[in-house]
Amino acid sequence: MTFFEKLEDLKTRKNSFLCVGIDPDYERIPAEIRRQDKFLYTFCHSIIKATAPYCIAFKFNFAFFEAFGAAGWETLTRLRRSVPADCLTVADAKRGDIGNSARHYARAILEHLNFDAVTVSPYLGFDAIEPFLNYPQKGLFVLCLTSNPGAREIQDYPGGDQPLFLHIARRVQDVNVHKNCGLVAGATKPDQLRVLCETVPDLPLLMPGVGAQGGSLNAAMQAVPHRNILVPISRSIIYASDGTDFAEAAARAAETVRDQMQAYL
Repeated sequence: MTFFEKLEDLKTRKNSFLCVGIDPDYERIPAEIRRQDKFLYTFCHSIIKATAPYCIAFKFNFAFFEAFGAAGWETLTRLRRSVPADCLTVADAKRGDIGNSARHYARAILEHLNFDAVTVSPYLGFDAIEPFLNYPQKGLFVLCLTSNPGAREIQDYPGGDQPLFLHIARRVQDVNVHKNCGLVAGATKPDQLRVLCETVPDLPLLMPGVGAQGGSLNAAMQAVPHRNILVPISRSIIYASDGTDFAEAAARAAETVRDQMQAYL
C-alpha cells in the first residue's frame, strides 16, 4: 500500500484524521520532567503513547530535535521506532535542496530514519523533489499554501487568477505519477483552500493551522469536503498541561479533537 492508501485506511478504521505534532520546546516541557535523564525522550514518548488511540499519524518537527544536537538526533531515531504500527509518521523537515543533496536528504529520512512521509519545499523547482518521488511507497507533502501570515508575499505572487501557490499545485499534480504526492495547505486560509481544492481536487492535503495558530477546523472542512486530509495539531495538544499530568491532558485534548472530526466523517 502507498502512504496515502494507508492514510485513507487508517482514517476509516480509527474514525479520525488527526496528526499529533511532536514539537518538544525545552521551555515548555514540565520542569519536573526536564530534571530527569533522557527527559526529551520521556516527554515525547509519553505524548505518543497517550495520544496514539486518537490519531492516525505523528508529525515530527525536525527543528525542535536538531536544536538538541546529537542527543536530539538520537532521540528522534528512538521515537520513530516507538510509534505504534497503527499510526503513520511524517518528517516535518521541509527539505528543498537539489541534486545529490536532495538525494541524500531523501535517503536519510525515508530509508535510514524510515519515516512514512516528508515535507519538502518546491522553491528550487522539480530537482528539489524528484529524489523523494523515487520512493513510491512513501509520501511527500509539498509546501504550497502555508498557514503563516507572511507566506502571502511569496505564495500569492503575482495575484489574480494564477498566484504562485496554484502554479505549484498544478505542477505537483503533473509530476504525481506514483500517486504519492500531497500538498501542505494551511487551515488559516479557508477561502484560498477552496480555490486550491477546485484546482487540484485529487491531491491529498496536510493541513496545519488548527489550534494555536487560530485556524478553524469547521471553516477549513467547509472548504475541503470529501478529501484525503491529515490535520496536524501540536501545541494545543502536547502542552495541554504544564504539570506532571501532561500526558493525560494531551490524551484528553486529542480525544476531544478526534470527536470533533468524527462529525466530518
